Amino acid sequence: MNLFDKITDWMDRATEAGVRSVAHKAGRRSFLARAGLGLVGAAVLPVLPFDRATGGRAYAAQTTDEYACDYWRYCALDGNLCNSCGGTLTQCPPGSEVSKVSWVGTCHNPSDGKDYLVSYNDCCGRAECDSSPFCNANEGERPGYRMGLHNDINWCMANASQGYHCTVAALVGIAE
Repeated sequence: MNLFDKITDWMDRATEAGVRSVAHKAGRRSFLARAGLGLVGAAVLPVLPFDRATGGRAYAAQTTDEYACDYWRYCALDGNLCNSCGGTLTQCPPGSEVSKVSWVGTCHNPSDGKDYLVSYNDCCGRAECDSSPFCNANEGERPGYRMGLHNDINWCMANASQGYHCTVAALVGIAE
């Protein structure tokens, strides 16, 4: 018997002894019980409560520079700012058209202390505006199956020209 055979024989015996030792100490039922507990725990985790209070905002908003991503209206915006691409805060640049569908957010204006509903509309039909800052604020964003509250979708999908250019943030009203 050569050295290689001796080493593999020793490894086989050591592995078998270790597996048998574990099998004597932990049965299939205890393994299944622990695995089931882990699966149930993982399934229950998403429904645990979390703080939705408006006082604990992670988004620090400002009210002076509407060309910056931390402007208060952009609390749920995901995209390029149209006011940096030839449009305004609420109007698409020339040559692009407003998306037929949009998502909404509720943003807090720190200057007057009120919450406002903001409609975010993508402007479609032109190439993406690279001269604008790309903003990605996800305050209050919901999962993808809640379409009107999810900002990671190309909202130009309902338009004839589906190319994304930039996003506007129009006030809809005061949130109550």
